[in-house]
Amino acid sequence: MRLIRKKAFARAGLVGNPSDGYYGKTISVIVRNFWAEVSLYDWDELEILWSDEDRSRFHSIYELIRDVKLHGYYGGIRLVKATIKKFVEFCASQGFALHGQNFSVRYQTNIPRAVGLAGSSAIIIATLRCLMEFFDVRIPQRVLPSLALSVERDELGIAAGLQDRVIQVYENLVYMDFGRDRIERLCGLECGVYEPLDPQLLPPLYLAYSTDAGEPTEVIHNDLRQRYQMGDPKVLAAMEQFAQLTVQARQALLEKNVARLGELMNANFDLRQSICRIAERHRQMVQVAREVGVPAKFAGSGGAIVGICPDAETFGKLQQAMAKIRCEVIRPQVLFGNQD
Repeated sequence: MRLIRKKAFARAGLVGNPSDGYYGKTISVIVRNFWAEVSLYDWDELEILWSDEDRSRFHSIYELIRDVKLHGYYGGIRLVKATIKKFVEFCASQGFALHGQNFSVRYQTNIPRAVGLAGSSAIIIATLRCLMEFFDVRIPQRVLPSLALSVERDELGIAAGLQDRVIQVYENLVYMDFGRDRIERLCGLECGVYEPLDPQLLPPLYLAYSTDAGEPTEVIHNDLRQRYQMGDPKVLAAMEQFAQLTVQARQALLEKNVARLGELMNANFDLRQSICRIAERHRQMVQVAREVGVPAKFAGSGGAIVGICPDAETFGKLQQAMAKIRCEVIRPQVLFGNQD
């Protein structure tokens, strides 16, 4: 019996987000501290097993309410089902013949939910990796993020961009260009231009997150999408500025200009705050980090922040300050065996 296990890791957007869904540019880094793992094996029937994320039994109605506030109404089962459907449709469109063997599939994840660390797309990427090996299908690396995005955007109606899927496919550190003049259509899907960067260019980073401050990504992006489509001048101008910040951040990385990179990360959050509704709890996370003296911006849609923290002493102060507002602080692991 074949047993296939694949992982996809969490990620943090360093600069540019949320412009990836709006023909912008971003730089993201993988966070190997957290992952989603999918297991797939031969079975008589096609079976999708529930995980703890799909729980439907609670000790009380108050526990149910707390679970919904933290995790929303949907677990990962819908993601796995939608991924299988889109994978089969994609293979049919490309003329890939699939064998008739059924399988059982399950997932588990330790990625904190609803804090913008790309937990949903990690489940999708890990599932796609399992399906590709099970059916011996090769999907080009540049195309795979676009297929993963189609699962949430086209199949489930969730507003999202390519950034999360790109970094989870390429891993490490990636500069991404989604400009209208850079988009290419490959295998029937729109793909940007992706440039892997040397992770050794990164200064020491920190990642802080709260398990009680999350908000589903689609809540933020659906409002922003509507304003963008209506031609809101402020939103359109901000997307251009996000792209410019990303180009400057790439140069700062290449020059190892840590101070400049920190300024750009701060500017990214300030620009985002000018066009998006920011929950007071999320704003507090950024404020507390900056009071310690480190740059801070959202790692994703809110509930987690990322920044530069150069030394152990400052990192300890940051941990103490963030603990007071119920936030965990870690050193994101970018490369295997490397915590910086």
